[in-house]
Amino acid sequence: MGRRWVATPAFGAAAGCALVFAFFAIFAADSGMWSARGIVNFLEVSALLGILAAPVALLMIGGEFDLSVGSMVGAVSIAIAIPAMEWGWPLGPSIALGFAFAAAWGGLNGIVVVRSGLPSFIVTLASLFVLRGLALGVTRWATGRTQIGGLKEPLATASVAPLFSGEVAEPLFSALADAGWMATRVDGAPAVTGLPVSILWWVAAVALGAFVLFRTRFGNWVLAAGGDARAALRCGVPVDRVKIALFVATAASAALVATLQVLDAGSADTNRGLQKEFEAITAAVIGGCLLSGGHGSILGAGLGALLFGTVQMGLFYTGVDSDWFQVFLGAMLLGAVGFNRFVRGRALA
Repeated sequence: MGRRWVATPAFGAAAGCALVFAFFAIFAADSGMWSARGIVNFLEVSALLGILAAPVALLMIGGEFDLSVGSMVGAVSIAIAIPAMEWGWPLGPSIALGFAFAAAWGGLNGIVVVRSGLPSFIVTLASLFVLRGLALGVTRWATGRTQIGGLKEPLATASVAPLFSGEVAEPLFSALADAGWMATRVDGAPAVTGLPVSILWWVAAVALGAFVLFRTRFGNWVLAAGGDARAALRCGVPVDRVKIALFVATAASAALVATLQVLDAGSADTNRGLQKEFEAITAAVIGGCLLSGGHGSILGAGLGALLFGTVQMGLFYTGVDSDWFQVFLGAMLLGAVGFNRFVRGRALA
């Protein structure tokens, strides 16, 4: 059983999380990081990346990359804010437009990749620049600036707002505070009033991705397409349709992250999602996804996102300059690739 667990793709991410937790348990013990508020803070940071990392991992297992998800976050935030603030649309249809735009663009990415034979790295790198440029150009044309605010008022009356903003499980947290299991503020309210809804979306994205990969025919097709696309075609696997669907999924996850950020901040910004594509890919690689495709773990990608969020907030709590976070990203990526290669070799042996 122990050897089987070590050979799983998620083992590296789980081991990394354990080491990071141990490190900050020692060096950030008195900083407030491990208080209820501190834990919710790093889980919330992890959640937004984890929502992106789950479908990105699926796409990598299918043998492709999507470098446009970060730019898609910024573009969709604008696609939601302009109709809501400039055209007077209700928030629900504005969000639906954002998701429709993301799905259409993701489908276009997939179609270009499978029809042209160009590497997805190149196609989606082009999309990265086009989307970022479109978001900047359209926003300046429509509003004269690159940020759109004022969304707090429409949120107050929007029926869809509880799906993408606010907190859940408030009675549970109040009960924990009353029982003395959680710190309280001066007014007697719990230090943490509820769980941010983004964390639930993160758990749902990882659970759905893992179920699709290991419990459905589509998941078998993803593994086959990433392992050997030509052999999969000969076995009747609709490789092109599978890959297009995966590109739609990554774009939809970016739309979800954009929606969560817009409703949380009450504003949109063309620079949202900057470099998130690289962080999502790194989280997937840490989680055991091979760059060559055909092997990986959605749970591992979720743990990779948790590792990122923990380190990012841990550096803040320990007072270390946040610029060192980039050093951590590069070191973790290199270490994860080497470790996954070693584990993969042992598993095959």
